[in-house]
Amino acid sequence: MKKIEGGVCAPEGFKANGVHCGIRKNKTKRDLALIVSDVRCSAACVYTQNLVKGAPITVTKRHVADGYAQAIVCNSGNANTCNANGEEIAEGMCGLVSDKTGIPAEDVVVASTGVIGQPLSLEPIAAGMDELVKGLGDNSLFAAQGIMTTDTVDKQIAYTFTLGGKECKIGAIGKGVGMINPNMATMLIFITTDVSISPAMLQKALSADVKDSFNMVSVDGDTSTNDMVCVLANGLAGNDCIEENGKDYLIFRKALNKVTTNLCRRIAKDGEGATKLLECKVSGAKSKSAAKLIAKSIIKSSLFKAAMFGADANWGRVLCAIGYAGADADITKIDVDFKSKAGTLAVCRGGSGIPFSEEEAKKILSCDEIEILINMNDRGGRATAWGCDLTYDYVKINGDYRT
Repeated sequence: MKKIEGGVCAPEGFKANGVHCGIRKNKTKRDLALIVSDVRCSAACVYTQNLVKGAPITVTKRHVADGYAQAIVCNSGNANTCNANGEEIAEGMCGLVSDKTGIPAEDVVVASTGVIGQPLSLEPIAAGMDELVKGLGDNSLFAAQGIMTTDTVDKQIAYTFTLGGKECKIGAIGKGVGMINPNMATMLIFITTDVSISPAMLQKALSADVKDSFNMVSVDGDTSTNDMVCVLANGLAGNDCIEENGKDYLIFRKALNKVTTNLCRRIAKDGEGATKLLECKVSGAKSKSAAKLIAKSIIKSSLFKAAMFGADANWGRVLCAIGYAGADADITKIDVDFKSKAGTLAVCRGGSGIPFSEEEAKKILSCDEIEILINMNDRGGRATAWGCDLTYDYVKINGDYRT
């Protein structure tokens, strides 16, 4: 498996574009994105578990109920959530795509991201649709920029791999830096692939993957109303269609996970106001589910996140988070280490503190990527979670988000 350029346009038969249509006040920022396939695709999606859901999710669920789609349209700057005419607007966006591309409206996935509870008009979207469609091409970057809100960097990735002697590709774009504590996915992730796979197996692969990838990310503990992950697979790589479990399915699962975990790290590192990526690796837990509870609890702890911002090796906050995680654990066996490119520091053994150099700790925890290594020293349960530090800027960003 090899990393390549191209994002969602890397797989055969996919084009993309992003433009500024006027939803966002800043004319230098793109706010409308479109991804299309040359042919109809197998489609799979997962959505937020928040009871308050954006209208685009309701519409997308209807459109992919048959397991197929051919395009994805997404706006930023307005979530189209808690609006009386939200579904009408979302269906209208799909209709505009259909009018300009000929793709049936019911084969369009629609998504929105931005401020909740603000009216959204179709007028700017309609005004920008000609430019959006005319510019379709190898423009994954523009599409990635078109779905950003408070993201500071675009997020895209692609890999190439082999199935049955055929070269296959998978690519993705994503957004999300705040209101991230998914219960299925995280904010907006759009994945494309030229692999031939049935809708049922594609959904099976995605639903299984998010449990260990996007569900293990937390920036601030808030689950968004508009979370969506969508995968389109158009089959143009020419591999034998994956219709059951087997070697090819496992290879595809591995490629999908390379994409999703890469985006997990990027989203966590770009968390609102963040200066550090935190990666918590738990081993030796009584079970995988226990390891996941522990890893996520540590990553979500505001006190621990604040300590990491200050480069303070306050390992007691790690044990505190383990203690209320709800996992079956023997606290007298826990080992804790902090690791970065500056080195590795042991701070706790057998649930008790051990002497360490504060100067060395400061050096290790001042790096922009930090691993929190937890060994429960019990059985074989393992899990990884991703998060970020908690900084002054997080409060500043969210204190005036609407303005």
